[in-house]
Amino acid sequence: MTQIADELTQVVQSAAERLRSISAAEAGFKPSESKWSKKEVIGHLIDSAANNHQRFVRAQQASELVSPAYDQEKWVIVQDYNSTSWPDLKELWRLYNLHLAHVIRRIPAEKLGIKCTIGGKEPVTLGNIIDQYLVHLKHHLDKIGVL
Repeated sequence: MTQIADELTQVVQSAAERLRSISAAEAGFKPSESKWSKKEVIGHLIDSAANNHQRFVRAQQASELVSPAYDQEKWVIVQDYNSTSWPDLKELWRLYNLHLAHVIRRIPAEKLGIKCTIGGKEPVTLGNIIDQYLVHLKHHLDKIGVL
């Protein structure tokens, strides 16, 4: 997991540097009513970090984890990320992910095979959730042009 944690750290630091060059006006611009602004994408990634943080920690405390899914669209709407301070949003995202890299580095190898059922879907391992977290993060950062 050290390799994934290191890659997460590198991706976050690199993307954070690029995010600094994006103005608040550009970050809040919605390309269409059905598409998220850059602020909303970063907000979504904060939501993803929060949900996965729970999974990373709780899975280590049990022999199996059953966790609810979350409705990403509703989370973004309810939290109204477009009205949030852009500097604060960027920094929260950066620091939260650096903390997750810290958490990931400390997961014992024997915990990576713990079965996790999320939102009633087929179980996956904790290791798979961690792998997919990084894939998901990179996908969204690429979509907004900061990867």
